[in-house]
Amino acid sequence: MDIRKIKRLIELLEETGVHEIEIAEGEESVRITRNPPQPAAPTAYAAPPPSPMPQYAAPPAPAAASEQTAAGSENQGGGSAEPEPEGDPVRSPMVGTFYRSPSPTAKAFVEVGQRVRAGDTLCIIEAMKMLNQIEADRDGVVTAVLVENGQPVEYDQPLFLIAD
Repeated sequence: MDIRKIKRLIELLEETGVHEIEIAEGEESVRITRNPPQPAAPTAYAAPPPSPMPQYAAPPAPAAASEQTAAGSENQGGGSAEPEPEGDPVRSPMVGTFYRSPSPTAKAFVEVGQRVRAGDTLCIIEAMKMLNQIEADRDGVVTAVLVENGQPVEYDQPLFLIAD
């Protein structure tokens, strides 16, 4: 493989923010990795997933649904219940683990009420030891973060709500 092609691949990694790329040309292949993830970060995030199991009990769900119904009827009667966040969902393109920041000590990519532009990084989803940046698909204001940091997410699961 030509060294000029390899240099161009390195430049592409730096320009796009992609962390790793592998190219095969015939029997030759090259893998270029930039800013490999720190081994401590996945370990710190790996601990929370066991906790959702106890929270997955069926009885609280009907209670929550009846509270929402009661809150909805109070709103019609002039009550002061909090309104549901509005906006279009940004959905997970894969199964993995949701992270709001690039490392456990860094601040979150976005917060509720923050204005974002199409292409801004909203979060990271770790899948098969690869960290994938999830970007906003449109301009708007983040009205809700629907997933807790370090929690597993499913394909097509709503992660954020973005409104105009």
